[in-house]
Amino acid sequence: MVNLVTTRTITASLTNDREGVVRDLNSLARSGSKIWNVARWTISRIWDHTGEIPDEGPLKSYMKTQECWKDLNSQSSQAIVEELSGAFQSWFEQDNPDANPPGYRKDGDERPRSTITFKEDGFKLDTKHQQVRLSKGANLKDRWADFILCEYETGPDVDLTDVEDVQQVRTVWTGEQWELHFVCKVAVDADDSSGEKTAGVDLGICNTAAVSVGDETLLYPGNALKEDAHYFRQVEYDTEGEDGPSNHAAWARQKKSRRQTHFLHAVSKDIVEQCAERGVGTIAVGYPNTIRDETDWGRHGNKRLHNWAFETLIQHIEYKAEERGIDVERVDEYSLATSITCCECGMQADSNRIERGLYVCEHCELVANSDLNAAENMRATVTPNPAQDRSNGCLAQPSVRLFDKQTGRVAPQGQVRP
Repeated sequence: MVNLVTTRTITASLTNDREGVVRDLNSLARSGSKIWNVARWTISRIWDHTGEIPDEGPLKSYMKTQECWKDLNSQSSQAIVEELSGAFQSWFEQDNPDANPPGYRKDGDERPRSTITFKEDGFKLDTKHQQVRLSKGANLKDRWADFILCEYETGPDVDLTDVEDVQQVRTVWTGEQWELHFVCKVAVDADDSSGEKTAGVDLGICNTAAVSVGDETLLYPGNALKEDAHYFRQVEYDTEGEDGPSNHAAWARQKKSRRQTHFLHAVSKDIVEQCAERGVGTIAVGYPNTIRDETDWGRHGNKRLHNWAFETLIQHIEYKAEERGIDVERVDEYSLATSITCCECGMQADSNRIERGLYVCEHCELVANSDLNAAENMRATVTPNPAQDRSNGCLAQPSVRLFDKQTGRVAPQGQVRP
């Protein structure tokens, strides 16, 4: 066993969501949006005057002179400026003339509820009584209290008393209720499985993931994601009025986002568990970092590609694999041409992809699922291909694992009810 300390975010619900608590959280959240907007206006003014985007340090120094800065705990106000500065840096590094810089946080004439981050000086946690005190800024303190007392409840499988250290607490508005997100250092006992088998993982849109362990393959169709996207998009369109999306449309978008998040967690968890059961020590996962810069995929294709959360899925695989003592290596799909290269003989030809899911090599006559062929090419970047002929075998007939909407978990195809 290997002792690891890793960072995790534990989500908890409020159990004392009374009027006063919610009112105070709303007040902090809208103050957070005000700080963001003032900092955003300041950046715009300096940008127009000097032609340069101000660095984080000078921006903080200026914002500290603004009255709204004192609405929050100083560290919380700093976190908002750091987030805005990071967003501008990310936008600038894209070097994309079609991309827009970070905008203002506004909802008509109202400021929306921003996520507020409380660092070391901004909260006091009592895990015994499941309470956390969140500091108010000087402007929002009153004669009743200098803090907001939140009572919380975590999930059945999570207990904050087991964590090494809680570094931050975030208040997050889901669109329906407030949640508390605890950013923690967690100690885990990981199995040391290094030096054993390797697996390749290809990420996609139709099939969320294809996994090859050499002599076994697994396929994770993305049917559940596509069904949710179609359903909630229709709900959103049906409820949009003359003044734009309705509250119900906003609910549909948030509900879709939460379901996608759960789906990605479930799939990544199952991928890592299946690899661990097969003695995998290294996972080579395809990283399609240039795919959005490639050819126009058409109106529908571009929209689906934009919504494809491959980076999120990779990150989930990485941290879940870490807990199992499994290494994860990112493979550049584009440079290796994994989708058009035969994993058996190495021949490269676009014509080998007969149709969306079928790969037939003109040279060695390998027949395979095209996504699994790519996954096997990624696995081979770590370990050479096995010698046996797998044509019409596991590469053509994988084990299919589906997301079960009844249980919220991934299971073999035969165990999931249609």
